[in-house]
Amino acid sequence: MRKWLMLAAAIACEVTATLALRAALDQPAWYALVAAGYAGAFALLGAVLRAGLGLGVAYGIWGASGVALTALLATAIYGDPLTGTMGLGIALVIGGVLCVELGAQAAHRREAGARR
Repeated sequence: MRKWLMLAAAIACEVTATLALRAALDQPAWYALVAAGYAGAFALLGAVLRAGLGLGVAYGIWGASGVALTALLATAIYGDPLTGTMGLGIALVIGGVLCVELGAQAAHRREAGARR
């Protein structure tokens, strides 16, 4: 459970940093949050990998969640467009990550069965 909480924190840091990057274009003081957010995101992602979550799963969830949350929050905060095509793209990315996670779980079950 701890690795999933760290992954959620890594996602939150990355999304925060990306949204702050947009704000920093007009107010450079936001660059401090950009740097801290990205540093925190990568440090937490490293901790997630050390905790045993597979790279493909961790990075896939981190990337897809970041894309989806950034797009949604940029719409809410900055008024960026969010079209049906973009929504479909987000859904496809999330579906792809779900397939990676399900495939990883199936591989773990096969490995566990082979050890018996």
